[in-house]
Amino acid sequence: MNIIFCEDYEEMSRKAAAIIASKIILKPDSVIGFATGATPIGLYKELIKRYEKGEISFADMRTFNLDEYLGEIKDLETSFYNFMQNNLFLHIDVKPENTDIPDGSAADIQAECERYTEALDLIPEGLDFQILGIGANGHIGFNEPDDYFPLDTHIVELTEETIEGQKPFFDDYNKIPKRAVTMGIRAIMNAKQLLLIASGDGKSKILEKALFGPVTPNIPASILQIHRCLTVVADRAALSQIIEKHPDAIL
Repeated sequence: MNIIFCEDYEEMSRKAAAIIASKIILKPDSVIGFATGATPIGLYKELIKRYEKGEISFADMRTFNLDEYLGEIKDLETSFYNFMQNNLFLHIDVKPENTDIPDGSAADIQAECERYTEALDLIPEGLDFQILGIGANGHIGFNEPDDYFPLDTHIVELTEETIEGQKPFFDDYNKIPKRAVTMGIRAIMNAKQLLLIASGDGKSKILEKALFGPVTPNIPASILQIHRCLTVVADRAALSQIIEKHPDAIL
């Protein structure tokens, strides 16, 4: 596990983008897993800048996304499908047929979970890179605290804490979906490399617990401790608890 210190959100975004860009340059046909939410927006802006400068191309890449809300939401601006279109895909040369996001509006959602799991299983050695954020309760993707680690793509009931965290993206709290479909822990842990990004003091306590506490499904992100290649890029505020308790762990 490598923990990379950044002074602020902007530096975190630049350093995280540099890591992803270097992977794409070295392996143009990389298969990369993307995340949504406020934290990766800066990272995606930096990747777009590098594409516009001609430094990287996404033309040969394939992408998968961690999760999507459940219900008739694909046409809503707040869906993760539209998030990815607006914040990355429409601004780069990735081929639409090479992007895959769970379809939360599928008529048979269980069949969609199985399709997504099978699509991930068809990648011989797992995703080349998976980008992750971390929820205030330690969720990764929408894998919420539980009594076990759910392995494959599945439907999840969002916790109240997670629903509260989605408020900035909705003009009406009552419109926030209460269920989602998410990639399971197995596909995340099968990725060759993981990039966990975190920003803000609201993530400081859970980040320290996840990276230095016991491995437990009550804090899903804690399983990342045993991954073969985890890089954490976080700003000073998010790292404040780790700086205090484990200063030697930070690069």
